[in-house]
Amino acid sequence: MMRNVFVLCQIYFLSVSLCDTQNMTLNFEGGRSMVNENYQVESVSKAFDLLMAVARYPHSGVTDLAKKTDLTKSRAFRLLHTMEQRQVVIRDKENGYRLGNSMLVLGITASSQIDLVKLANPILEELCQRVNETVQLRILDGNEALCIAKCEPSRDLRVHAVVGRRRPLYAGSPKALLAFQPRETIERCVPAKPEKFTSNSLGTRGAILAELSKIQQQRYCLSRGEVSDQLVSIAAPVFAMDGSAIAALNVAAPAFRTHDSELEHIIRLVTSSAERLSVGLGWQKGRI
Repeated sequence: MMRNVFVLCQIYFLSVSLCDTQNMTLNFEGGRSMVNENYQVESVSKAFDLLMAVARYPHSGVTDLAKKTDLTKSRAFRLLHTMEQRQVVIRDKENGYRLGNSMLVLGITASSQIDLVKLANPILEELCQRVNETVQLRILDGNEALCIAKCEPSRDLRVHAVVGRRRPLYAGSPKALLAFQPRETIERCVPAKPEKFTSNSLGTRGAILAELSKIQQQRYCLSRGEVSDQLVSIAAPVFAMDGSAIAALNVAAPAFRTHDSELEHIIRLVTSSAERLSVGLGWQKGRI
């Protein structure tokens, strides 16, 4: 539900009047109200900022939330109290706030309108055009990475991707997804004796864990022939609003035409595309 909070907030503030409408100028022509398109209701905007802060920083108290939204503590409390009455937020025993049941109801509706693939497809297509290589989007599914979307170039010799294909998380480009999972997930997904798919596969658990640490630092994964001797892939994580890594975006290309001089350019395109998708899901740069 977190990735849909932006839409949920819009729905809520369109349907519930949290603000007064002082100084609002309406002109009626032919039975229709004419409102300046640039007009914004300041109190709705502030309440929206506050609700987004609750979504991003659950269990924060009114003082912290007021600071994050540049509100006075008293005004933040009044807005939070109003939203609490509508079950948009809930106050816990420690006087922190989190999203309430009304947001859950809206989230169920919004989830059918917004999904990861719909957001990702235009970005995948643009990236594919720019690198002229195959682009894939993978998500975490148990102990594996699952391809849920792809875009392939029109050239004859290309990497063929298959939606629905699974890969182990500890080998090749899926490491970009595994590296940003909780420690317990990493421990579970990296076997004591990892399978070697090629001579380039990382053959020990220690080597894989060290590579995951490197990926965390550089924010991308470069894989050379780990799953197939003939392939090079570059992948970057995609983050949700709460900072969790929910997917990985990767470019896969034949090794013979992927030279070192081109890798830096591809890495920049992949990481920037993954960042754009993350922002579309509500992630804020600098959160992770």
